[in-house]
Amino acid sequence: MIKVSVDVDNIETAVSSEELLQVEREMETHFQTLISQSGAGRDFLGWLTLPADVNDDLVARIDAEANSLRGNVEYMVVLGIGGSYLGTRAVVESLGHSFSMLNNGGNSPKILYAGQNISEDYIADLLDVLDKKDYALCVISKSGTTTETAIAFRILKAHIEEKYGVESARKRIIAITDKAKGALKKLADSEGYSTYVIPDDVGGRYSVLTPVGLLPVAVAGLNIRKLLDGAGCMQRHLAAPSSLKENPAIIYAAARNALYRKGKNVEIMVTYEPRLVSLTEWWKQLYGESEGKQHKGIFPAGVNFTTDLHSMGQYIQDGQRIIFETVLSVANSQRKVVIPENKENLDGLNFIAGKKLSEVNHVAESGTLLAHIDGGVPNIRISIPRLDEECLGQLIYFYEFACALSGYALGVNPFDQPGVEAYKNNMFALLGKPGYEAETKQMADKVKSGTNN
Repeated sequence: MIKVSVDVDNIETAVSSEELLQVEREMETHFQTLISQSGAGRDFLGWLTLPADVNDDLVARIDAEANSLRGNVEYMVVLGIGGSYLGTRAVVESLGHSFSMLNNGGNSPKILYAGQNISEDYIADLLDVLDKKDYALCVISKSGTTTETAIAFRILKAHIEEKYGVESARKRIIAITDKAKGALKKLADSEGYSTYVIPDDVGGRYSVLTPVGLLPVAVAGLNIRKLLDGAGCMQRHLAAPSSLKENPAIIYAAARNALYRKGKNVEIMVTYEPRLVSLTEWWKQLYGESEGKQHKGIFPAGVNFTTDLHSMGQYIQDGQRIIFETVLSVANSQRKVVIPENKENLDGLNFIAGKKLSEVNHVAESGTLLAHIDGGVPNIRISIPRLDEECLGQLIYFYEFACALSGYALGVNPFDQPGVEAYKNNMFALLGKPGYEAETKQMADKVKSGTNN
């Protein structure tokens, strides 16, 4: 049963029904291109059938490894950047306890993250924690030479080997990397690390349903079979030609592209659950890296309400009319908290006494949506019944599929990221990496020229 629904009725102030229908018809063409795997980036479409392709043997192996770690370590550090950690963090934080770092319940290791920045203080603080805790490492890199991740792994590898000894440390390091080549693959083979493969035809930002995401998610104590089952259900639904008119990915992709053509070039993902902040970060990478090419693309931003109504709410309500919102709405809470009666009623809130907090949160969602629509902000609403593995699996696959359609609608390759290399080349040149001598001189000349000016 499909649990993700999309409502685009509240974009009509910016896009007419005829204009939306025209883009939906275009999307059906892009749908055929995607399903037939005949478009740009066709070599990176392994994610299309990934939910069905992950076999029971792999799931069983991952679960067994996760169970072993649960009984032996307090923390697992996931080392990766971009899609190598954002998907994991999105799932773990969406489905986990809001205060998991302080919650001692359960026997699953807490998931920490490294290799997603080059902050000296961050790594030093992490080492402070790991000095006192029992831990393992999961390093994720197809090449093994991604700068941020490689630096963090070099530091943490030295730490774990010093703490446990080289032989014991080898049993605490898991590598998720290329099946045959690369620096990390070579190291993993020589050291005898437990190793999982990143499929050649799945790019990083589409990799959450590979071992990249599945292994750490399982270690965190979540049910990866249900996550895959949810994604598989959405896969079958979106691929069915008979469902084109009711295809939520086509509806979403068409609505956001129709709005883009009307000058709405910033999409704000809105959530009302703090647990979904990391899912928003994953979504931002998925869409930003897939669409932002050739000076095209919708800029993805994110807010968490009601918190950010007290910071970004003013701009959204009354700023430039270049934005639209996509509200991710969760119908049911996992827990129950009721607002109590107060005899003095000094805050004047007895009128909501006896209500669940979720009721008030949903009213805030409805009231904010109406206010923003009245303020000229078109709204798309994506709804799921609850936060669990099945719903999240469906949502992840839905977003991936819609992203591919949107990229094709823009006329770009949704599966490459040529712009990401620019900062790396400049950084290597400024650091004096061998082989970058000419670039190093150019960078030095630019810095000198800027100083003189």
